[in-house]
Amino acid sequence: MNKKIELLLLASVIALALFGARVPAAGAAPAPAGWEKEWNKVVEAAKKEGTLNLAGPRGDDTRRALTEPFTKKYGIQIEYFGSAGPELPPRIMTERRANVYYWDVLIAGTSSLVNALRPGGVLEPIEPVLILPEVKDPKYWSGGQLPFFDKKRIGLSIARQALSALYVNTKQVKAQEINSWRFLLRPEFKGKILIGRDPRLAGSGKAMFTFFYIHKDLGPDFIRQLVKQDMVLMQDDRIAATWLAQGKYPVCVCSQRQVERLVKEGLPVQAIDGRQLKEGTPVTLGAANIVLINRAPHPNAAKLYVNWVLSKEGSTLYAKANGVPSLRVDVPTDHVEPWMIPLPDWPNVNTEEGMAAEEPLGVLLKELLGSF
Repeated sequence: MNKKIELLLLASVIALALFGARVPAAGAAPAPAGWEKEWNKVVEAAKKEGTLNLAGPRGDDTRRALTEPFTKKYGIQIEYFGSAGPELPPRIMTERRANVYYWDVLIAGTSSLVNALRPGGVLEPIEPVLILPEVKDPKYWSGGQLPFFDKKRIGLSIARQALSALYVNTKQVKAQEINSWRFLLRPEFKGKILIGRDPRLAGSGKAMFTFFYIHKDLGPDFIRQLVKQDMVLMQDDRIAATWLAQGKYPVCVCSQRQVERLVKEGLPVQAIDGRQLKEGTPVTLGAANIVLINRAPHPNAAKLYVNWVLSKEGSTLYAKANGVPSLRVDVPTDHVEPWMIPLPDWPNVNTEEGMAAEEPLGVLLKELLGSF
């Protein structure tokens, strides 16, 4: 045999001896990625725990969406507590003082989490438990970044929507001619603007005036000018919406829910689409922030659940059950009206930054309107 060929064959034998074990056999499944190994361990451990204790928004549709598909997929039972939000922090803090550690995961509004539970030291940072690439990768989220709702990155938001808060009586105002919130400052509207919920109270009015206050093109000066318009301040959005429909007032800044019922009845009221307003409209997270509770009784089930609800599957179920746009870019939006999808530059009134404006806004409103 040719000496050169012999040397080549010898080299091939040595190479196979050294590296052959690293080459998978034909048709063999590839080794799982690092995240898959971790995921499989979490799934196995979560199934052994068998239960998850979850508090979330009220409503049968929401409860079913947040529990039944997960249980069907993983066989883990969920004890679900429907909460309005503010009632939960006192309950959890009372339990902690009694050394009771019941909760695993919460889905709630920003105020309850940032103002009550985070200072109480009961929340666990969520980022370390994210495993699924489709959850961790910013490209799957609106704006190309994970949607943390607070500066300390304690939790993530599932959904976000634009608020429709400006309504007109179509027999008195041509809706298509309105292109800015500053139309409220026209002389003909003095004494004729209804505010469905006094901005000094919690609710739709406070959210709207927070939007005015933090908007770079409106701000405190706009609020001062608006107050000079002799606004009619109400404490009941329902009554305000009725007065608008009856034509007692041409313009109302009030709760979407109260006015939309009149729209469905065919009464002469119309929402002003935020997309036609130069400054846009407020954006809210609602009760769509998910956090982990520390010292949880079912930590693996909690880790599994967080990844599931933030995945495309879980986020789609949440968004459709609540009729809101998801913060994931791969979740369909055919279940919501186009105006509900916020544009990137519209201010979010209930992030931590938006909430920080509430105190100086309160001082300004007290100066302009007096104490409530």
